[in-house]
Amino acid sequence: MEFKEFKEFSTDMVDYVGNYLENIRDRKVLSSVKPGYLRPLLPTEAPNDPENWKDVMSDVEKLIMPGVTHWHSPRFHAYFPTANSYPAIVADILSDSIACIGFSWISSPACTELEVVMMDWLAKMIGLPEIFLASAGLGGGGVIQGTASEATLVALLGAKARMLQIMKQADPTLVDVDIVPKLVAYSSALSHSSVERAGLLGGVLLRALDTDSEHKLRGDTLRDAIAKDRADGLIPFFVVATLGTTSCCSFDRLDEIAEVGNAENIWVHVDAAYAGSSFVCPEYRHYMKGIELVDSFNFNPHKWLQVTFDCSAMWLRNPNYVINAFNVDPLYLKHELEGQMPDYRHWQIPLGRRFRSLKMWFVFRLIGVANLQKSIRKDINLALEFAKRLENDSKYELFNEVTMGLVCFRIKGSNELNEALLKEINERGKVYMVPSKVKGSFFLRMAICSRYTQIEDIDVTWNEVNEAGKTVLSKQ
Repeated sequence: MEFKEFKEFSTDMVDYVGNYLENIRDRKVLSSVKPGYLRPLLPTEAPNDPENWKDVMSDVEKLIMPGVTHWHSPRFHAYFPTANSYPAIVADILSDSIACIGFSWISSPACTELEVVMMDWLAKMIGLPEIFLASAGLGGGGVIQGTASEATLVALLGAKARMLQIMKQADPTLVDVDIVPKLVAYSSALSHSSVERAGLLGGVLLRALDTDSEHKLRGDTLRDAIAKDRADGLIPFFVVATLGTTSCCSFDRLDEIAEVGNAENIWVHVDAAYAGSSFVCPEYRHYMKGIELVDSFNFNPHKWLQVTFDCSAMWLRNPNYVINAFNVDPLYLKHELEGQMPDYRHWQIPLGRRFRSLKMWFVFRLIGVANLQKSIRKDINLALEFAKRLENDSKYELFNEVTMGLVCFRIKGSNELNEALLKEINERGKVYMVPSKVKGSFFLRMAICSRYTQIEDIDVTWNEVNEAGKTVLSKQ
């Protein structure tokens, strides 16, 4: 494909993308295909000769779109949002065109340096302490990871390396095999499954601690668990505090957890994958109380800040523990200017990395902080509007307080009745939701996932929920 054809193809694709997004309400939110639908529709082998791009465009709508679940539909309320904006899409075109693999500064200086600056911009946007800014010169800094799952694993491995160093300095006769089996990490029982996976991949024991009546992990619970484990000869080294749990968007008491973590000399990591974007609005930063005491902090701009996947922002108070844990430095990756700027391959699990900071740069410049704040506030207000409709109907109850763009609710009655409600809602086909279950209580999650969502869409969703509720109650 030469430039002339590329220009025609890309122009057609831009039109297609714009029409897709601007008219996404017209599409059925959830795909109705069955597993294995696509293989019979495709050739058994790749073509030997090039095909016409117009045929490919035709097949996108004919073959691919029937199997797409439309995450950016205002009727999609499952999971949490995945961000999208035109500036981010254009930035990815440029990133894919430059096509550098920015594992070190010398491999593409702009790739590294823009990331350093964008992570400082973002830290200031959400009110992080100066210790996490590279420009402050206090040792901290930020890095773009692929996902919050990666960030949690990186933090755990950094904490593991730190504790191994501490234990060996205290007793030089110790080796890894003496220490690692005794290491223990902690999280809330409502932490994301990726936290449990990080423990498995890190080869350490991870304890899921009970939450209080508001589904928050408290400092006293952590302190008691640490005391018991120390008495049993174990070595506490790491704790994850979640700000905005996936199950019900509860917020662990970071101030209490960080205070205990500092007193016990264990690494405190914050997972704010979804809710962290809301901290661009000053009125939500109270959930970060205690942030000045933590060792690492992570959230996903690709969830709620109009930066497309993948872009998971992570800050480290002292990156050296991670760098030392991951530092494998063959001669062919070295360069003469090492040490003056980060070589981000030492801050992550993969070696290669894309030019992801372009997306942040484009979004922040072309949308602006004020409009990002406006978008977050709009989504939260829409969630509160849906919650009002539930509260005004005696058939329903909220599972917990609505603080972000997620409403957790149930129809009054048994878990089985709520399972039937969810099934009825999704089978009606206009909206899509997923459930959760906390402390034995089954409930439905209604997340605001699309930047296109308006109050009229909330009316549609409420009508679907209410009609489904009448149906399941009539069947009782």
